Amino acid sequence: MSTAPAGTANIIDGTAVAKSIREETAGRIKSLQSQFPRFQPQLAIIQAGARPDSVVYVRMKAKAAEEVGIKFKHVTLPAEAEVEDVVSIVKQLNDDQTISGILVQLPLGPHVGVDGERTVTEAVSPEKDVDGFHAYNIGHLSSRASEPLFAPCTPAGVIRLLDSTGVQIAGSRAVVLGRSDIVGTPVAAMLRNRDATVTQCHSRTKNLPEIVKDADIVVSAIGKPEFVQGSWLKPGAVVIDVGTNYIPDATKKSGQRLVGDVDFASASTVASHITPVPGGVGPMTVAMLMVNTLKSAERLWEKARGLKVKPLKLDIKEKVPSDIEIAMAQTPKPIAQLAHEIGLLPDEVELYGKYKAKVELSVLDRLVHRKDGKYIVISGITPTPLGEGKSTTTIGLAQALGAHLGRPAFACVRQPSQGPTFGIKGGAAGGGYSQVIPMDEFNLHLTGDIHAVTAANNLLAAALDARMFHEATQSDKALYSRLVPTKKGKREFAPLMFKRLKKLGIEKTNPNDLTPEEINRFARLDVDPETITWNRVIDVNDRFLRKITVGQNPTEQGHERVTGFDISVASECMAVLALTTGLQDMRERLGAMVVATSKRGEPITADDIGCGGALAVLMKDAVKPNLMQTLEGTPVFVHAGPFANIAHGNSSILADRVALKLAGTEEGDGPERVGYVLTEGGFGADMGMEKFCNIKCRVSGLTPDATVIVATTRALKMHGGGPDVTPGKPLHDTYTKEDLVTLHEGCKNLVKHIENARKFGLKVIVAINQFASDTPAELQLVRAEALAGGADGAVVSNHWAEGGAGARALAEAVVTICESPSDFRFLYDVNLPIEEKITIICREVYGADGIELSEQARTQVETYTRQGYANLPICMAKTQYSFSHDPKLRNVPTGFTVPIRAVRLSAGAGFLYPLLGDMQTMPGLGTRPGFWEVDLDAETGRVVGLF
Repeated sequence: MSTAPAGTANIIDGTAVAKSIREETAGRIKSLQSQFPRFQPQLAIIQAGARPDSVVYVRMKAKAAEEVGIKFKHVTLPAEAEVEDVVSIVKQLNDDQTISGILVQLPLGPHVGVDGERTVTEAVSPEKDVDGFHAYNIGHLSSRASEPLFAPCTPAGVIRLLDSTGVQIAGSRAVVLGRSDIVGTPVAAMLRNRDATVTQCHSRTKNLPEIVKDADIVVSAIGKPEFVQGSWLKPGAVVIDVGTNYIPDATKKSGQRLVGDVDFASASTVASHITPVPGGVGPMTVAMLMVNTLKSAERLWEKARGLKVKPLKLDIKEKVPSDIEIAMAQTPKPIAQLAHEIGLLPDEVELYGKYKAKVELSVLDRLVHRKDGKYIVISGITPTPLGEGKSTTTIGLAQALGAHLGRPAFACVRQPSQGPTFGIKGGAAGGGYSQVIPMDEFNLHLTGDIHAVTAANNLLAAALDARMFHEATQSDKALYSRLVPTKKGKREFAPLMFKRLKKLGIEKTNPNDLTPEEINRFARLDVDPETITWNRVIDVNDRFLRKITVGQNPTEQGHERVTGFDISVASECMAVLALTTGLQDMRERLGAMVVATSKRGEPITADDIGCGGALAVLMKDAVKPNLMQTLEGTPVFVHAGPFANIAHGNSSILADRVALKLAGTEEGDGPERVGYVLTEGGFGADMGMEKFCNIKCRVSGLTPDATVIVATTRALKMHGGGPDVTPGKPLHDTYTKEDLVTLHEGCKNLVKHIENARKFGLKVIVAINQFASDTPAELQLVRAEALAGGADGAVVSNHWAEGGAGARALAEAVVTICESPSDFRFLYDVNLPIEEKITIICREVYGADGIELSEQARTQVETYTRQGYANLPICMAKTQYSFSHDPKLRNVPTGFTVPIRAVRLSAGAGFLYPLLGDMQTMPGLGTRPGFWEVDLDAETGRVVGLF
């Protein structure tokens, strides 16, 4: 602001004030970016048509944005764009997290009236309405009891100019000429909010000169050139001229001159301060737009960083009801709400009803810059057939971290198979007050992923048998003609056929150019039936399908063969789903699955059979992780379901990766913002954890920070020599009364698991899952033995009876122990010979003296080595009830040799799996399966009797 001689007003230099505001804004942006490099305000302007004045205004805003460090996005539309088209763009920008502010350059096309413009401006989210035109912001501006998210830019600029003069607004009399929603009315409201006494006038107000004469502050936005005269003004008044009017002026090249609403010549001799036109309010509008955009960016940044999961309250009963009663008594929050709380965008969530959803993999690209959260595998000691509460601990710990410590916390678990759900073991939703809900949906069909796996697996099985049949009943020429038919006079290879041609070393692209020998090699897979490893699958425990004969109908012309069914979750398609890193990777893995060996000794893949692409199509939705919640409303990812005694027994890499990013931190964040991902490995640490480390982490490249090993006095007493624990039978007194001698002996099993975890360089926290019958002395003994055995922490946890509150001490131990990094390492080099890798696992993890390969297993090892599969990791298929191959060998057996019955190849999943002892890939139903209890409540339609 310049100082003028007596009798001349001080000129309020809007250009200078605006420059200082822009410099201040630029400095604030740089300061924030020095701490948070990814902080980046961005202004989006939507412009319909190319009106010359609009083009100029947009260019000014773009230049100012560049000057202060705000990114600028210019969305141009045709002049004839309809209101719906503009609104559609606005909604996209509302959902775009990179956009801080949205401005629709008015006017729109001539066909868009006032109502249409209002529809467009109110489509802008109030949180991004940096123009301050939304009814939400205008309404709050007019209220004494509230404050808008944004004040309109020009009125805000007016107030800043008044402040620059040093004039006291509070208590002064102000007159505002004009009643537009853009300037007049907002200015009047802002002056009132600063305790001025405001009179708002307009073109039809009578006695304007007299009214203006009383004003200490005059703001004119009436739209009439040089309307307000100096004679109207009170001597010493402050005049803010918002007018932009053009009048004829022959001295100007354009033939016109820009003037304000105030006659500057006469007014400047009376007023104490006055804004010129141009150079007064005009530059301030753009400067305040930059201020609003920065304000929005800061607010949105803090809002995104401040997202918190709102816990659900538990109604804890002293006598813990059944799992399903607890689950049904809790009302889950809508899954869309939970998705928002954990930072997912609406377009990243695909709802399956109210309480479950699939998550788009695009979230990984959006959050690729984040540092992953802490990664913890939940494992356990060698369990009894009743299970030791590993899933329950996973969920209880997630509830403790998320609902009680306020840390981002994600549980990642497998989807239960219907086999155990309706069999003896039951589901895998946790139990007591630490469950995934809705537990009936979790334990049954969920979003259909297992059905997709089943369909894909069986399509491949059907394709294999059909191909063998057609090869056996047709000549080379007929077979080739049907595989590569002539259509509309043209013969072409299907796209997938080029992969097989390349594999065979045939570089020709015209089907008519192949020689008879090449036709034979291309058309005939020439499967050796004795080498087929691909079974059909079904998601039911069905012992009578373990061995069947197919091809008995006369239409198959005597081409019978003996085969069998596996349970669906044992399918390699399921292992692929769990180990894939993306859609394209899944497609390649499915196509690479080997189903048999040809009589020439070549591996035959799904792509050779021609259905790799079709398998991927069947599983394209299954690749997206499923989002659910715990009883306390914290997030759970449920994805994939490979058995741990047959397959690798871990939920998907993709679910873990999504969770790790959502639990991750931005550069500049402190350690208090770090989140936790708890991923469960099936059965004991010799099973799920070993495969997690040697297989899953090898594929994913992810590094775990720690393992939690779940222990119970019941299992430890059984390993210490206690009687058998059998489902459906009452527990022996050993398990319900204090027995420190038996318990002490059984603790050797726990110590062996701790030692094994240490071989992977992992930090170890022992979670002692408390049962009602456990005595203080027993719990203290387990804790002492765990710490003496090398655990970093050992905590008694009562989450089954108390929910997350009961696992709070465990959660605090996890946070503390995971502060320092782990020293993770693999147990073996994948480039070692197959037999040596198997031996390392058996000796180091199981404590065996060595291994003994059957003749069949040795032949298979030689075949896979010759075919180029020797460098794959090993996935042991063995009993979960012993470190050894024999479930009768409890505690920490020694002096045994592991018999390797067979070795199978999962080329697509990327591992070899030896079968130890009499391990079955299709479970059977017991005499009294769990399905006896399951039914529907006829009145409510709710599931009853499910655990």
